[in-house]
Amino acid sequence: MAVTEPAMTAPPGAHEGILRRQSLRESAARTYARSLPIVPVRARGLTIEGADGRRYLDCLSGAGTLALGHNHPVVLEAIRKVLDSGAPLHVLDLATPVKDAFTTELFVTLPRELAENGRIQFCGPAGTDAVEAALKLVRTATGRTGMLAFTGAYHGMTAGALAVSGGARDVQVTRLPYPHNYRCLYGIGGERGAEIAARWTENLLDDPKGGVPAPAGMIVEPVQGEGGVNPAPDAWLRRMREITARRSIPLIADEVQTGVGRTGTFWAVEHSGIVPDVMVLSKAIGGSLPLAVIVYRDSLDAWKPGAHAGTFRGNQLAMAAGAATLAYVREHRLAERAAVLGARMLGQLQGLAADHPCIGDVRGRGLMIGVELVDPEREDLSSGSPPPPAPDLAAVVQQECLRRGLIVELGGRHSSVVRLLPPLTLTDEQAVAVLDRLADALAAAARAPHPGAAEAGAHRRAGTGPTH
Repeated sequence: MAVTEPAMTAPPGAHEGILRRQSLRESAARTYARSLPIVPVRARGLTIEGADGRRYLDCLSGAGTLALGHNHPVVLEAIRKVLDSGAPLHVLDLATPVKDAFTTELFVTLPRELAENGRIQFCGPAGTDAVEAALKLVRTATGRTGMLAFTGAYHGMTAGALAVSGGARDVQVTRLPYPHNYRCLYGIGGERGAEIAARWTENLLDDPKGGVPAPAGMIVEPVQGEGGVNPAPDAWLRRMREITARRSIPLIADEVQTGVGRTGTFWAVEHSGIVPDVMVLSKAIGGSLPLAVIVYRDSLDAWKPGAHAGTFRGNQLAMAAGAATLAYVREHRLAERAAVLGARMLGQLQGLAADHPCIGDVRGRGLMIGVELVDPEREDLSSGSPPPPAPDLAAVVQQECLRRGLIVELGGRHSSVVRLLPPLTLTDEQAVAVLDRLADALAAAARAPHPGAAEAGAHRRAGTGPTH
């Protein structure tokens, strides 16, 4: 199926003018537009074409939103079907055949225990709205107000979501240690480091002088995405499930970025086998259009009518696109494909590290991959710690990738992690092209001076990162 011509395309030479007007009109809070100065006019699958005629391989995928890549035929067909049917596009939270089909398909994919005893709340259109709903839900159900969250977390940009994210200030959230194999808080890493983190959490909650009253819930990402592509160890996540269940603390899994096959299972919690009390879902569930929901155990459904709402929670086009995406990923076993291809790419990147001392760590799960860049010349060998992060180098690598037609994102505490989030439809040949361009960019960045890189990294470190 051919991609149709956009209703409005940029005339020749318009590229620079569009970028200039954007910089004059849009707020200082814009992020991607600063490090990725392109003007997309067409896209299909992995590929974006800019107004300047250049083509790019998109390994950002709408920050993980585009599970099937740009303009996948099944998504376009689902949208057209709704448009051609004359169905209403805006219905608040009324029942419709489109909504029923989406909910049915979503529940087919959920962990069985949650699907059999679950409720769904349609929220505002963004993942951060769903996080807010999850926090409100557990506070209503338990009658408590405090929350447990983790170092390095990212849950969105609204007030409550920011409060449980890693950069929060002056909020009543208890911050717990999230295991990190490469930069372990305890200098140990591995299973032992994760075990100490779990034990610290358990002791803190049981310490009558720990200063932590019974919390309303614990929110955790199975893989920290914006936090630097940091997968939670399976055993540690099972411990968090045990710790919360034993103390009647609802466990919230934020699957906004990890869901719909991204990590090699349909939902990232499946790696550990846990079933959370609440799942926060957005991004890929809308098939490229805005949609966010929470799914939770029916025992938590203590809301009264109107206790949580949102004008655009009835997005029919997103539900149609989402149902088509969920079904395609499930029927074509794209999660399993992501696991196999992701493991291969991780192995090849780890091999690349042998020739590039600036690669400190390669990590990830499925097609959620991170390459942490470091400054080996500043390593303190006597400390036993990894070399310090290299955000300026990462910013240069990102720009060198763009010059080679590869779009990547940065993440981590110091924006020193190059992140790859390609669509799940990535082919073997495309994977080779992505890694070849990244390798070339790494080599070029290692040779080049870094003028302006400090400034490029500074706006990232100032907290102007992406949103749910």
